[in-house]
Amino acid sequence: MVVTINSLGLFGLNAFPVEVETEVSRGTPCFVIVGLGDTVVNESRERIRAAFRSSSLTFPLSRVIVNLAPADTKKAGSMHDLAIIVSLLKILGYIKEDISKTAFIGEVALNGAVRAVNGVLPMVLCAERSGFDTVFVPIDNAYEASVVDGVTVYGVDNISEIIDHFGGKSLIVPQTRYVPTPKDSFDNVDFSEVRGQQTAKKALEYAAAGGHNVLMIGSPGSGKSMLAKRLSTIMPAMTFKESIETTNIHSVCGLVSKENPLVTVRPFRAPHHTISSAGLSGGGSVPRPGEISLAHNGILFLDELPEFARQSLEILRQPLEDRQVTISRAAGSITYPCSFMLVGAMNPCPCGYRGHPTRRCTCPENKATAYINRISGPLLDRFDIHVEVAPVQYNDLTSGEKEECSAEIRERVQAAREIQNNRYKGTNITCNARITPDILHEVCVMTDDANELLQSVFDKLGLSARAYDRILKVARTVADMYNEEVIGKKHIAQAVQFRTLDRKYWSGF
Repeated sequence: MVVTINSLGLFGLNAFPVEVETEVSRGTPCFVIVGLGDTVVNESRERIRAAFRSSSLTFPLSRVIVNLAPADTKKAGSMHDLAIIVSLLKILGYIKEDISKTAFIGEVALNGAVRAVNGVLPMVLCAERSGFDTVFVPIDNAYEASVVDGVTVYGVDNISEIIDHFGGKSLIVPQTRYVPTPKDSFDNVDFSEVRGQQTAKKALEYAAAGGHNVLMIGSPGSGKSMLAKRLSTIMPAMTFKESIETTNIHSVCGLVSKENPLVTVRPFRAPHHTISSAGLSGGGSVPRPGEISLAHNGILFLDELPEFARQSLEILRQPLEDRQVTISRAAGSITYPCSFMLVGAMNPCPCGYRGHPTRRCTCPENKATAYINRISGPLLDRFDIHVEVAPVQYNDLTSGEKEECSAEIRERVQAAREIQNNRYKGTNITCNARITPDILHEVCVMTDDANELLQSVFDKLGLSARAYDRILKVARTVADMYNEEVIGKKHIAQAVQFRTLDRKYWSGF
């Protein structure tokens, strides 16, 4: 007798349907799993046998063969355990109803409990696309799976519940669909806590509105990290599509919260400068997402930028352009999305006081130059906005004047992003920083005096073509902040203002 039960597999972010075909026949008792499974898949034989004993079930004393189809696709992980057990229960007569439109996902413990697995959301999304109308998942993954509309989700705590449910003894209650609620606070941080630094605040406001990469340079204690950590509080709200994309990546890494399984606040990732290249871009024998993918639709903050390994920094160059990273291993190639805002912070020299108004720099010129040149020209060129964070003045620190809060800034940012959403409706462009070359001049129309100013700056500073594009995109964002359709001279002037630090510190470029 052969029974087929539906399950789902996962390779990177790519989920795919798996048919668990189980045959119980006469012959020497054995339990064999075929279908190109890894070690974890093969070890499920012992887990399933033990689960049968713990649940007072008799494992078939026959020849049991399980095939995970398609047989030529690599299977990894423990998510097929539950489907294999269900196939055996079906053969043994515990399940009599038609479950051809039902999929089963979950790891089975030795005591019969059903344990959570990573990557449930992309697998349930695949189940919905494949025409399955019901999915059984571990109870701890049920809330996450309920994000998907059009699929009835049942959370299972142990295999005895499966038997009771299909036997009509005790029905499992379907999981109520998760409905996200807006987040009102951001870990108790707010822009109102930053005293002074009006230029830097305005630069970050433009960056958030247009999705622009930003580099902050300043002496120690000037507030670079403080500003960066509050950038997420003024970012525009995520769309449902962005939330699903981001949650997929976090689900694969097991970073989804049980209480709030859908990522609704843009990620803020701040890896330490000792991180490896693989940790930043992703890697492993079965490639896992790196920090740049975990920051998808959010912010990647690299503090002490020159302290990162040169190889790690140069890895960022291509993903910043392509918005995706491809990792190739013997098991295959996986492409992860990584559309993120890169925010860098750095000191101007090893001691940190080069150009400080009151403190003297103690670094030899050659060491200061070598330090700043750890940031290559091509990487520097990919920062749309450069801002110098000056030391905070005493009067700013002691002033009783109330600083603008994040909520007020976020309203302006959201309004500018809505303008962009309407402008790019029907395209894959999500913000001004993602404007493609084919429509750049169509959406970045300038007045004559704005064009003259940009031409003058281009010739005087010897800008690259990429720098020209990025100045134009930032100017487009500035114009959107003022709700003006045509880019004027004042918009170009502000965009150029945030593009001159490379001439001050990287004079060789």
